[in-house]
Amino acid sequence: MLAVQNLKKSYCASKATYEVLKDVSLSVNKGEFVGVMGPSGSGKTTLLNCISCYIPVDSGSIRLEEIELTTLTEDELATMRNKKLGFVFQDFMLMDGLTVRDNIMLPRIISRNTDKSMEDAADQLCDVFGIEVIKDKYPAEISGGEKQRTAVARALINEPLLILADEPTGNLDSRSSRAVIDTFLQARDSFGATIFMATHDSFAASFCDRVIILRDGKIYCEILQLKKTRNEFQDKLLNAIRIMGEANAE
Repeated sequence: MLAVQNLKKSYCASKATYEVLKDVSLSVNKGEFVGVMGPSGSGKTTLLNCISCYIPVDSGSIRLEEIELTTLTEDELATMRNKKLGFVFQDFMLMDGLTVRDNIMLPRIISRNTDKSMEDAADQLCDVFGIEVIKDKYPAEISGGEKQRTAVARALINEPLLILADEPTGNLDSRSSRAVIDTFLQARDSFGATIFMATHDSFAASFCDRVIILRDGKIYCEILQLKKTRNEFQDKLLNAIRIMGEANAE
């Protein structure tokens, strides 16, 4: 589904060059829920921005199915982002002047694919994610968890190949965070969604099928969910982060 090979990205500031991603290679299979963790500055958000091609890479390959994203024109990338990628952000990115239902339909409206199936799909997503009772409300009238479920539904309206989620639980309390993670699990199980989520939250990451841990712009390790208890998986993640922190301190 997604294959990243030898990805490098650096930034220049005050005549100095800072390497953010250092030869990163990874893959995400269809229907997988994969997390990427790491401390601040490890490159999580930069990695997601490179995959979506919102920022250019220095070198490397990013393939979504058989499409090499790094060679697309701006117009081709815009079409790809609208039709093949779904996005869920920490700050929701909902349009305040649109209802929940209209926010969900927005990607279809932008792509001018506005037949009746759009409305049917939006209503189905509202039903599946338990937001049908608020679909005529505006973002200012709903909770943070409801906003994020709306954002997940919006990300699914075009049946994307991949959903990219950047710290989707970062602004939420524990109850709302669990509701959002349940929404991702439902998206995977009910719609076959493929999800790549950057998070600093071991609780959120413990629901993933697999977690990639970044350290200083490189992949430090990968940890699989081996169908034991979720708490055991979370303990493994925390232990890996602890060991990584001890190594950094040496």
